[in-house]
Amino acid sequence: MFQTAPLSGSLGADLRALRKARGVTLAELAGDLGRSVGWLSQVERDLSQPSITDLRHIAARLGVSVSMLFGQAPAPAEESGYIVRRGARRTIGSGAAGLVEELLSPDLTDAFEMVHSTFEPHSRIGEMVTRPTQEVGYLVSGKLDLVISGKSFTIHPGDSFRIRGEPFEWINPYDEPAVAIWVIAPPVY
Repeated sequence: MFQTAPLSGSLGADLRALRKARGVTLAELAGDLGRSVGWLSQVERDLSQPSITDLRHIAARLGVSVSMLFGQAPAPAEESGYIVRRGARRTIGSGAAGLVEELLSPDLTDAFEMVHSTFEPHSRIGEMVTRPTQEVGYLVSGKLDLVISGKSFTIHPGDSFRIRGEPFEWINPYDEPAVAIWVIAPPVY
């Protein structure tokens, strides 16, 4: 039977989900941070607030941007955990490689995440990426070149694709942005 994770848009729930998705124990993360397991447990239960320095260290250890941890606008109570409004999406990463990503999922407590990705014109990731994930994407607009396991593809609006733990690279050599919706399991951000 399918079990749902508790609905929460809290920092603590997101930290716990990220930590578990990366196979890191409370004791390991606390040790890496020079903090007690009790303190970290309280942070994950929203009983204690980490400092910005703590957040920077946690983000670095879990491989996410600091903005990912607190870049979400508060939702009305009846929408929290259910609805993400366009202006309330969390930005993922810096956009430095020409990729602007926003989290479409309400939080990070599910077995998957949904991401809105905009690939700027004349941008590319610059290296092959291999993640222990299963990913499915749908191109909304523009064109995008993908290399998956050494095979090259050009996808167009309405096309979809799948990546199953294979090395991949994206390139947008075109004059217009490409916009895609990705579903990634387990969550990586």
